Amino acid sequence: MSQSSVPDFAELLRSAQHTAVHLEMRDVYSVGNEKDSFEDFLRTGRTNLDADSPFWQGWTPLVRETVARGVQMRRARIISEPVTDYIRWEHALTPVNIAVGEQVRWLPRRLASDIALPGNDLWLIDDRRVMFHWFTGDGDWAGHEFNDDHDVVKMVLAAFETVWERAIDHEKFPL
Repeated sequence: MSQSSVPDFAELLRSAQHTAVHLEMRDVYSVGNEKDSFEDFLRTGRTNLDADSPFWQGWTPLVRETVARGVQMRRARIISEPVTDYIRWEHALTPVNIAVGEQVRWLPRRLASDIALPGNDLWLIDDRRVMFHWFTGDGDWAGHEFNDDHDVVKMVLAAFETVWERAIDHEKFPL
């Protein structure tokens, strides 16, 4: 698929009619727009739980719009234990994801050993189109790729559903 025909992420999520699922498998991300908030959390232990604040403006309106159309949004995170500071921060922020309509579950990595997992984090839209996220070794954005090959979608869907089935709801997964 040519780059000119590849939608941006917001366009991809807006194309969802039924489901949008997100699989995260890294213990540390280091994307630039999160740096200040993460550093503040490390210093103070506080997080920004105001879904309408500037920090969340790139995400929460898009989720609200998507969920309002009847799309079910699920996010599963596979994590190592003991957890990293980054995962503690993500866990502390997750009430915002839930408040705007996402369902979030956590799976300790030790419970994922027998699951055939994709090599990269991803979004799967309507069980038909995958967007793989690439990250550098230290967790910054490195790119993405869209894939709608039937066999790839089938593998991603099976992996996600297995993770989701084993994972623990956010409310029952204290850190």
